[in-house]
Order: sequence, then C-alpha cells, then structure tokens
Amino acid sequence: MARIVGVNIPDDKKIDYGLTFIFGIGWSRSAKILSQAGVDRASVVGKLSETDLRKIQEIIEKSFKVEGDLKEDININIKRLKEIGAYRGLRHIHSLPSRGQRTRSNARTKRGKRKTVGALKKEDMAKLQQAAAKS
Repeated sequence: MARIVGVNIPDDKKIDYGLTFIFGIGWSRSAKILSQAGVDRASVVGKLSETDLRKIQEIIEKSFKVEGDLKEDININIKRLKEIGAYRGLRHIHSLPSRGQRTRSNARTKRGKRKTVGALKKEDMAKLQQAAAKS
C-alpha cells in the first residue's frame, strides 16, 4: 500500500481513484494533481515509482489543505458560526439541515430516530417505567 499524506491507498486501485481516499481530494483535484505531476491517470498505484509518489505528495502538501488540517478548519468555521449566533450556527446547534432543505417530511438523517410524542399504550408505558426504574 502506498502512503500519501498519512493515508494508505490500496495498490490495486488506479491512482486517480486512489487519491480520492484522501479527505479533501475529489475527482477534479485528483486529475489536476496528476497532470501537474506528469503521472498517467490510468496507472495503478502499486506500479508507480517512488519518485512519482514523492511528486504527488509534494504537490498535495504544497497546494491543498487535506485530512486533519481541513477537518480542523471546518470545525473552527462551524464553531465560529455558533458563537456569533448566525442562522447557520443555530441550525448546527439544533442538529438541523443548514442549507435550506425542508424538515417537515424529511431530514431523518440529520434529525435522528423518531421520538414518540403524546400518549402511549398501557403496556408500553409500563415497559418504559420498568426500564427507568432499573437504571
């Protein structure tokens, strides 16, 4: 396995797809990096020379924020939005979609599992009370 910017890339993958394993690099960035390095996009990771891998590594480190640095920047930006009380920050605080999606009928992934609100059957209420008593 080739290791680029701290990420293991499987030897059996093509290099253009393999670079997308790195957080912050997609298809278009992968193509730009490979053209700058002068590496064929169809070549397999396991058959690349050490100099090619070093070129790719240097281009990524010099030109792009990836992996930990990028994740840290994203978290800092979200934290800033929360602190200044921006609308997007409030949406993050309440675990709701922040880009205008509807939440009345969808947004299950962001909002989490459904919670029962209102009346329960007697058997269900008894089970809840027993569970609460045990813990």
